[in-house]
Amino acid sequence: MAVSFSSEGAIGELVLDKPPANSYDIEFMRELTAAIGAADGDAARVVVVRSASEKFFSAGADIKRFLSNDVDANLEMIRVAHEALASIAQSSKLFVAYVAGHALGGGLEIALACDLRYAAQGRYRLGTPEVTLGILPGNGGTQRLPRLIGTGPALELLLTGRQIMPDEAQRLGLVSRLFDSYNEFRGHIDGLAALPPLALSEIKRAVYEGMDRPLEGGLELERELIGKLFRSQDATEGLNAFVQKRAPEFVGA
Repeated sequence: MAVSFSSEGAIGELVLDKPPANSYDIEFMRELTAAIGAADGDAARVVVVRSASEKFFSAGADIKRFLSNDVDANLEMIRVAHEALASIAQSSKLFVAYVAGHALGGGLEIALACDLRYAAQGRYRLGTPEVTLGILPGNGGTQRLPRLIGTGPALELLLTGRQIMPDEAQRLGLVSRLFDSYNEFRGHIDGLAALPPLALSEIKRAVYEGMDRPLEGGLELERELIGKLFRSQDATEGLNAFVQKRAPEFVGA
């Protein structure tokens, strides 16, 4: 399989594995959709999206397939990709991209669709080179990248196709942090997985839905969700644990 999901305890892994470069087509995107669905129904709280390749996170779409397809077939692949990546934001799980190799074009767009992005130290490249092919990033790049790093920096990357190294990606806010090893990254993820899952889910909802509303509408949603959390077992546990100076034990209810 080009995309697989497995989990152990509170952490799941969604692995891209289509040698040599994880270049994708519509079948790959359908497998990604299925893997995201499996993760959404799993007991894992945090889902790591990573590559089995040491060189590539993903090189993006299979350009040869673009050439062999007609326009309708290419647009169908885009539609399937949009649905797959949109389902990440709709999931109650926390999806975290771990980039440790080239993430280009649609490969970077997979990472952009995740809730958080971290990367390995290294000399690989991240970017949206579609403009050099006479097209644009069609799997959410023109929308998610400006929302993440701002309109000006995003346009500079989108319009030039310039590719950047991990340290610049961190400076721009494209990735939150660089790690020396996957083991170091997993230690950080263990901490995320120990957080209350209801609060993680409602924070995601507040941010993603709130951005599509005027400020007052977003604040109304925030009030609704904090009220829901105040009534939860996890909030009672977290507040009591703080007062009692002990570690909380969250149950997700």
